[in-house]
Amino acid sequence: MSGTDIIFRVVIAFLLGGMIGLERQWRHRTAGLRTNTLVSLGAALYVILSINITGDTSPSRIASQIVSGIGFLGAGVIMKEGFTVRGLNTAATLWCSAAIGSLSGMGYWQEALLGASAVVIAHLTLRPVANFLNRRPIKAKSSLNTYIFKVICTKSKENHFRVMILNALSESSFVLKSIKSNVNRVENLTEILAELSVIGQNEQTLERIVDAISKEEELISVGWEVIDRNDD
Repeated sequence: MSGTDIIFRVVIAFLLGGMIGLERQWRHRTAGLRTNTLVSLGAALYVILSINITGDTSPSRIASQIVSGIGFLGAGVIMKEGFTVRGLNTAATLWCSAAIGSLSGMGYWQEALLGASAVVIAHLTLRPVANFLNRRPIKAKSSLNTYIFKVICTKSKENHFRVMILNALSESSFVLKSIKSNVNRVENLTEILAELSVIGQNEQTLERIVDAISKEEELISVGWEVIDRNDD
């Protein structure tokens, strides 16, 4: 491979990775201009390296390692905030940037240009479509709703209230996904959080559980909130 060809492939990877990163930076995403450019550039350099290595080393081997290796970088931008997962689109974009860099390194600049354009167009055009679909009314009978049921009580009554919650849920249509306790040793209080899911809306049952628990002694507060609604 000539020096001019190497420079051309590196420049293509740099420009196309930067094109994707520019859109990400404009929207203030975690992985922006520099990250996407470097991912694309690095993938191209690894592929160019494999092409120039003599022996039985195949460029496809390096490309496959790039695909698996980029997963570690993508995992770093996926964050869990409470019960919400953020960064999946950013991780997917980095994965695409690596593919575009690999294409550029192999010399398939037309395919790389097509891929980079498709990624940018997907971000620009599918966002309003997704927002429109999210605003679409959900049929209550077929929707999966997730709730957080919260009780704050004295630490000595933690087991008592956990048993009350479990018994009440066992007689309802709710599915208990998780239950945990956070202890405040300074104020000698315990916060019990139960994550529940149910098909359809069954908030009357939650209110009945709240009414039953609210009559107990050493209760500080009790309540619930919706954290997710999904249409099957």
